[in-house]
This record gives sequence, structure tokens and C-alpha cells, in this order.
Amino acid sequence: MIIFKKVDDIKNYISEVHKSSTNIGFVPTMGALHIGHISLINKAKKENDIVVCSIFLNPTQFNDKNDFEKYPISTPADIDLLIKANCDILFLPSVEEIYPDGEAGIKSYDFGYLDTILEGAGRPGHFKGVGQVVGRLLDIVQPDSLYLGQKDYQQCMVIKQLLVLLKINNIKVHICTTYREDDGLAMSSRNRRLTESQRSVAGVIYQCLVSIKTKQNTDSFATVKMQCEELLTEKGLLPEYIQLADAETLRILNDFEPATNMIVFIAAKIGAIRLIDNMLL
Repeated sequence: MIIFKKVDDIKNYISEVHKSSTNIGFVPTMGALHIGHISLINKAKKENDIVVCSIFLNPTQFNDKNDFEKYPISTPADIDLLIKANCDILFLPSVEEIYPDGEAGIKSYDFGYLDTILEGAGRPGHFKGVGQVVGRLLDIVQPDSLYLGQKDYQQCMVIKQLLVLLKINNIKVHICTTYREDDGLAMSSRNRRLTESQRSVAGVIYQCLVSIKTKQNTDSFATVKMQCEELLTEKGLLPEYIQLADAETLRILNDFEPATNMIVFIAAKIGAIRLIDNMLL
């Protein structure tokens, strides 16, 4: 695996790669890698000639400074995982490499409706930061395919919209299945911050998603939402939202619509740690 830390170096290398009509698959990450990330690498390896992974903890997408400062960093272990997964290239830039002109030189994108609901409503500026870093990384890596995890489904939709705004139509976006622990908890870098007691109850989020999916033909969404809010609270979690939406547009739904491709989202806090998850219905 080749490790690049400078933008010019990786761009020069990739320009040579593209001369041979080689397909490039790209997996952008913020590090603290787990098997879910590696599953993206594996899928990209099967479908491309070269796989690039980036590790960059992007400060512009954190509206909570404390969350940014406590985000887990495990770069040596991450590198070891990527080598074992036969990743071809790791891009490991500094903030100065990604944003050489500082905040004044950072492009900003308007995601409209997508930035007003769910994560957008609760984390002002978050998707603006996502757009900034992904736009920059795509310009650097010039991939043919982009691999993203379904756990961050709304973010995936934002990135698809980013490609529209940038008028990029030659990058295929792959939204890949969420990898889960044995109790159903979605794999996340933030899981490392859970205490043993917190971890023992965190799987209840997945239980709620399964319950909603199971009861969609027998109960109203309002009923199962209330049941899930009560269960989460009983287990010591603080539910932020449980929301049903159209999986294609993220239009918020008040009740189940059998003719619509639906998705349900849950965000909840355990202590100071915030977890999100979703399930296609």
C-alpha cells in the first residue's frame, strides 16, 4: 500500500494511473476504522483496478467542538487494517493540505431540503462541512466509483446531491449495507467511546428498527414510534428522533405508505455519545 500525505503527490500518481484506463474505487473515511469500513474496501477491490482510501478527520463538519476533540484516532491500527485488506492507496492529508487557503478558501454548497431535516436539523452546518470535504477529495482522487455506508444514509443522499451540484455524472455511488455487531448495533467509530454498561443496552436501537419494520402492516407509525421511544427511554437512552421517510427523496412521512420505498431513522444519545441508525422498509 502506498501512503500519500501531499495533494500534489497523489494527484500526480493518479493522473498516471488514469492514462492506462484503470478504474479507481474510493472509500473516504475519518479513521478509527472497523470491519464496516473494510467491507467497503473489499467491495471496491472486487469492482475496481485500484482502491483509494482516505483518512481525514474533517473539522468543518463538526458543529460540536467537544465531539471533534473526542473523536477516536487510531491511525497506526487503521493502516494495519488497510494493508491486510490489500488497499492500494491511503491518502492521509493534514488540514492544511485539504484547506490550503483556510476557511476563506473553502467552497460551500446549498443542499436545500436535505439540510433541514433529521441530521441537518439537529446539527447545523454538518452537511455543509461534508460537502466541503467530499468535494475537495473527489477533485483530488478523481474516482470512478464511490463507496459509502448505509448507516449514514442521509449523508449518502447529500453526497449524491453534491455530484449533481458539481455536474459530475461519471462517478457511480455505491451505498453499501450497514455492518452490525451480534446484537444488531450498527458498527461505528463512536462505539469505542461506549462504556461496558452503555454498550450492553445500545443494541436496543436495532431492536426498535426491527420492530417498526415488523409492525408496518399492522400498526400506525405513530403507535410504533411511541413504543420505541418508551423502550429507548426505559433502557437509559435519550431518543432525539424516530422518523419515517421516503427512501428516494427523504420526504418525511406521517404514516406508513405501502406504495412508497420507505426508510426509518433513529438518533439517540447514551450519556454524551450520540448514535444514529436506519433501516429500509
